[in-house]
Amino acid sequence: MSGLLEVIARHAADAERAEAGGADRVELVGTMEHDGLSPEPRLVEQVRAATTLPVRAMLRLREGFGTDGGEVAHLKGLVSAYETAGADGLVLGFLNAHTEIDVEVVTEVVADARPGWTFHRAVDSCISTDRAWRELRNLPGLDQVLTAGSARGVSEGLDELVQRARGDAFARATIMAGGGLLPEHVPWLARAGVRAFHIGSSARPLGSWKAYVDPDLVRTWRTLIDEQVADVPAAGR
Repeated sequence: MSGLLEVIARHAADAERAEAGGADRVELVGTMEHDGLSPEPRLVEQVRAATTLPVRAMLRLREGFGTDGGEVAHLKGLVSAYETAGADGLVLGFLNAHTEIDVEVVTEVVADARPGWTFHRAVDSCISTDRAWRELRNLPGLDQVLTAGSARGVSEGLDELVQRARGDAFARATIMAGGGLLPEHVPWLARAGVRAFHIGSSARPLGSWKAYVDPDLVRTWRTLIDEQVADVPAAGR
């Protein structure tokens, strides 16, 4: 049994290199400003033409995790444009003024989207992560939750991720660990039942966003993840 490896791509060359290194999927962003904002639909078309990997496009227009009524219309337009351009899924997550998942907005945005989308790290900024996880299980079409277990990254949130994966079957099936993920985190997460992992700067030389994805670095992560997942006894999966 192999794990899922998702790599952040900023352009077609990144996607090609991620595929060459053995990635399973790319998360496409237009820029890494504010930890990732939406790409133009034309970029989705370019990446779709460059790779056979599934492509999930970031749906986020500004800093933070909030939105408003006027922006929702724009977001829904992007959903349609991304699907027309060949995206296989979306990456999104919005919180309300109380730092709780904005269930109404998220549900409206994905209403016409195909099933299979990721709720991103907005979950790590919720005032109550337990409540957030209860709400996540009811969002239509959701199949992955990108989380570090903490707004400060996996190094701070590892214990939370491990505990949640061990105690919650839904979380165990949907967690995609990412946000400062390090190689030493993978064995702990794999033993807790986590099977999906997300990398960005660590797929690039010197961790620089100015560099292209490096197939050899992706391949190193591919090997690590598959070895760790394979080493977990079936009863622990």
